[in-house]
Amino acid sequence: MSVMQSGDIAVHPEGPTSILASRWRRIAFVGVAATGLALTLAWLSTPLYRGEASLLVNARASGSAADRDYASGQIELIRSADILEKVATRLDLADLPEFDAAAQPSVASQALIIVGLKRDPSETPAADRVLDVLREKLNVYGAERARVIVIEFSSSDPRLAAAIPNAIADAYVAERPGAAQQPDTAAPVSAASDDGLKQAEARLADFRAGLVTATDDGSAAVVADELAQARAERRASETMAQSLRDVINGGSIDALPEDAALGGLQSLREQQVQLKADIAELSITLLDNHPRLRGVRAQLADIEAQIAAEARAALTSLTTATEASQTREAELSAELNRLQAASARTAGQEAELRALEREVELQRESLASSPASVPPAVGNNYVAADARIFARAIEPSEPYFPKFGPIAAVAFAGSIALMTALTLLGGLFSGRRKPATSSARPEPIPLIAMPAAHETLDEQPSDGVFALYGEGTEPEAANEDVESEQVVASEDELEPALPESDEAISMLGEIGIETTAERLIASGATRAIFVSPEGDEAAAAAVLVAREIADSGLRVLLLDLTASGAASRPMLDSVSYPGITNLMAAEAQFTDVIHSDHYSDCHVMPVGTADPARAMRAADRLPIIMESLTTAYDLVVVECGPAGPEAIRRLVAPGAAILLSLIDPNEDIAEAADALVASGYDELTLVTPVGFRSQNAPMAGRSAA
Repeated sequence: MSVMQSGDIAVHPEGPTSILASRWRRIAFVGVAATGLALTLAWLSTPLYRGEASLLVNARASGSAADRDYASGQIELIRSADILEKVATRLDLADLPEFDAAAQPSVASQALIIVGLKRDPSETPAADRVLDVLREKLNVYGAERARVIVIEFSSSDPRLAAAIPNAIADAYVAERPGAAQQPDTAAPVSAASDDGLKQAEARLADFRAGLVTATDDGSAAVVADELAQARAERRASETMAQSLRDVINGGSIDALPEDAALGGLQSLREQQVQLKADIAELSITLLDNHPRLRGVRAQLADIEAQIAAEARAALTSLTTATEASQTREAELSAELNRLQAASARTAGQEAELRALEREVELQRESLASSPASVPPAVGNNYVAADARIFARAIEPSEPYFPKFGPIAAVAFAGSIALMTALTLLGGLFSGRRKPATSSARPEPIPLIAMPAAHETLDEQPSDGVFALYGEGTEPEAANEDVESEQVVASEDELEPALPESDEAISMLGEIGIETTAERLIASGATRAIFVSPEGDEAAAAAVLVAREIADSGLRVLLLDLTASGAASRPMLDSVSYPGITNLMAAEAQFTDVIHSDHYSDCHVMPVGTADPARAMRAADRLPIIMESLTTAYDLVVVECGPAGPEAIRRLVAPGAAILLSLIDPNEDIAEAADALVASGYDELTLVTPVGFRSQNAPMAGRSAA
């Protein structure tokens, strides 16, 4: 076991109710702020209106699979490019900004276009852009066993929200056979069905012919290959041009690619290499100023001048070729974009083709299943209409988005739920909690005068002891530079200065349990070291102070370092629990030695059951254990029993308060206090449990905690 890790301590955070109760203002503020933000965004957003038109479709084979397939085919036909183009032309939708994404692109769309994550809408024909917006805002679905087809359209203009579904319904009905929806007395039902089949087959044939013509205009794959080849040629030309520029600027001709046979550069390169080899060979036997060596160098300079001239000429030619390649590349890119747009339109036409094919198939099945005669109850001379408008769309008076009520409710409930979860998680895993009394600082403790028996400094048995007690009783007196002034009062004047719960009269400047708890909370002490010269009976003060502070809301642990377990026994009703000796002897972990007080919210670490001699051999671990406990708890109360100043040296640290417990004020107590003061523990406080009545466990006697 390693006692150096404070994370091993068992942490018992606040309960969920107390966590939420202490932070409900923050949760409510976040909920109100989130609701306000949501309402602001909803108010700034563009309202949307929705219009609905309904079509009643006669599928001729109600309840069968063919019925459902027929309705699906009609839905695809309603969404087909032909009908939508007629509606767009009739209502002049291309002139409206709502249907032209390239007219006013958003900032986000512009950013996506710049980085290449979105295609530029301006490259798409205006008619295709209108169709894309129409399909995006159009919703066509079947209802009521596929006999009713609903056409929905949403728009920021309420007039368009009603006009477009009605126009689509009118265009669809005008395309269907039997659109007049009138009885036909001139022909039987079989003849009407035969005519419908012929008309459907004729429309299918015409559409197929147009589809073949549309797809025969060009091959996108071939254009894409040519574009890739043109780009490769351009890149190669640019690379070669850069190499030629390097040669012109004095670079080596060796940097040119091996296959770059540009004019006479290849032969000049060979001559340059040969001359360099000759110079190297002659330099071995001849001096630098030898005529022969100088002549070869002159030839090399002439060759390099010729190379530069040839490179300039080649660069001029190559620049012209690069510009031609760029022009060709731009033409191919435009052609490819056109073909891709046509391909997108072809996809819509293929969907319409499938719808027409299903219609022809259904017409054939209907004609094949038609009886030779119709029962008289129905009539022999009536043509059932394919579709009729069941309900026309009306101009909506209120937008369907945004709805301020639901948005506010969802934002408030969602933010409250999220903040509640985060608050609970933060409180449950924080390992600490804020004291309930942190917002209310205790009132200053009134000055407790010295008893009448010691009215002057000359009558005091120890100058430093009683002066110290006076400072500990009234800290504000030191701040006001009145430490040298002694307050003299009669015994009647002492009674109002004591707290109401402290029934005993102060004899040596001692204070009661409630006053001690208030001072420890106000000072922010992290350790309270109690010394009890009178033995086990005086240990009740440490227990009562720990319980009092724990009941105020702080996390408090009492560490019992007495030999008999006098402090932990009344809290656990036993001395058989593992405790500090087991921890120091490496026989247990923190989670095994920290227990809950049976009568308060305080935690307690008892003496333990390990061999004390073995535990004391690991006394160096005690400061580490104390540091870990101080990290996990707001206050650690240590009962040391009748220990001397040197015995508590290991427990003292910054933020520690030294307290001396007493029951019967006498000279022995004064001597013990003098010893602590002489050892450097100036801030000493005397505490007595006499007169205190605990609400958790009634005191049976003066020694009961």
